[in-house]
Amino acid sequence: MIHAKFRAYKRLFKQKGWLNVSLLDEYIIKQIGEVFILGVIIFTSIIFASETFTQLIKQITLYGIPFNIAAMMIILNLPQVFVMTIPISTLFATVMTINKLSLNSEITVLRACGIGIARIAKPVFAFAIVMTIVSFMINEFVVPAMSTQSRHLAIYSLQQKHVPEGRKNFTLNERGSDGKLKRLFYAQSCEDKILNNITVLDLSKDDTIQLIQAKLGKTSDEGWVFDGGVIYTLSTTGKVFNTTLFENSIVNFGIENMSDFVKEEASQFNFFRLMRYISKLEKNPDIDDKTLLQYKIQLYDKLALPITTFALAIVGIPLAITPPRVRYNRGFLFSIMIIFIYYVVRAFSINLGEAGKILPFFAAWLPVISISILGFWLYYKKAYKI
Repeated sequence: MIHAKFRAYKRLFKQKGWLNVSLLDEYIIKQIGEVFILGVIIFTSIIFASETFTQLIKQITLYGIPFNIAAMMIILNLPQVFVMTIPISTLFATVMTINKLSLNSEITVLRACGIGIARIAKPVFAFAIVMTIVSFMINEFVVPAMSTQSRHLAIYSLQQKHVPEGRKNFTLNERGSDGKLKRLFYAQSCEDKILNNITVLDLSKDDTIQLIQAKLGKTSDEGWVFDGGVIYTLSTTGKVFNTTLFENSIVNFGIENMSDFVKEEASQFNFFRLMRYISKLEKNPDIDDKTLLQYKIQLYDKLALPITTFALAIVGIPLAITPPRVRYNRGFLFSIMIIFIYYVVRAFSINLGEAGKILPFFAAWLPVISISILGFWLYYKKAYKI
């Protein structure tokens, strides 16, 4: 039923002139699409298993995140990997498809019929443009939302690990790296993750002791949030130095390892939000220069990485066309070679940018510019010179 409707709409679009796709275009795009899906599966598995999955497993082991939340975090990190695999999968699909057409002498037949390389490349370029837009949309809208949600899940898991739901009149303690008691925590009850009638004895400072009493408490990204209470500052001999009433106070009790999760990352912002965040950081005199450079490079990379999809397609077309005397498929070899060169140049330029040797813009765009120049030169020679 669905296929029948699709074909009906397709015929209507062709009659109206909205969809002028030739049989050649359909054939090439179909071939590219099939290989592209295979490439996404292969390269996503490789990148995810070697980088993202390893980091997540390390966090799970180190911080004790439950398996169900860890599995959800793994799924939420997949879009970020897709942004990396779409360009190389497009290259892989382009090279393998064009190389197959060349080995089967289909390109030779098409050229004998007056159809040149430039015409054969049109559906490839159309596919690359669509994938460029898809990659940008995923990176701009899906990745920030998923990365933020993954971060919140990790924070929630670490926080809730210390909340004994349903218990009454319980105590918890926090000790420092030297084993000494830092805080002693008492709550009358815990219902629906809300703590009632809380008392915290803070011994983290050498010269003073703080006693915190509050009616309610709950967790947030920054720590424990206490509502409606009082803070007593005492000397070690028991003398009261100060008494402070508060409506809202935050204490980082029991989540001393939260710094890795609370800090902001570029993946949690889209392009314009990251731009505003960098502007705010530039006004902070305490910000580290290396951190600021990393954010700027990642800002420009949000545009450069999707454009890489089109640049790799350009360089892949001329390299995939096999000379008549070559009778073996060298498409896969060329794909691996180009991907390797691209990532070497990318790692080199980003390291130079983070070291302050080149501008952040060129650190992000140098790989794209290099691949594009090489691609246009090879494509011009293959399509218009030979």
